Amino acid sequence: MAECVECGKSMGFADKVNAKSYDGKCIGCTKALQDNHGKSKEDLEVIKTQVAADAQKEAAINSITLTTETAPNLKITKRIEIVTAECAFGMNIFKDLFAGVRDIVGGRSEAVQKTMRDSRKTALYELKKEAYRVGANAVVGVDLDYVEMSSVGSMVMLVASGTAVVIEE
Repeated sequence: MAECVECGKSMGFADKVNAKSYDGKCIGCTKALQDNHGKSKEDLEVIKTQVAADAQKEAAINSITLTTETAPNLKITKRIEIVTAECAFGMNIFKDLFAGVRDIVGGRSEAVQKTMRDSRKTALYELKKEAYRVGANAVVGVDLDYVEMSSVGSMVMLVASGTAVVIEE
């Protein structure tokens, strides 16, 4: 009697027909392989390891970020260097149009606020990535500077800067 190359199970008639089509695997192993989008157990383990490593790296990047130089509960053991991140964001013509209307009639412009919020989040994330690249686990003295680049249309440049440090954990 034939055996499945994956699990070693003895295969009946239906399994044998399936095994000819699916490299000697029984129906159960073939279904499991299809459920995992064609990935073998080894491939799935590699993917799981990569996902765990990526999550660990992401956690390290999303380290402590302070606008002050110190905090009572953090001990800075090493100051590495100043790090910066620059992000330029453009306002498209529709955001410009509606912001112009809001300027005339008054009120808040959600489109502009969303663009500014996105630029801040992006710049701070890029700042943390830069600090991680130089071996820091925190950024202190963070400063955000917004600059309107009116000569290029309505673009906003956000510069985030801070000091990359190592803190005692």
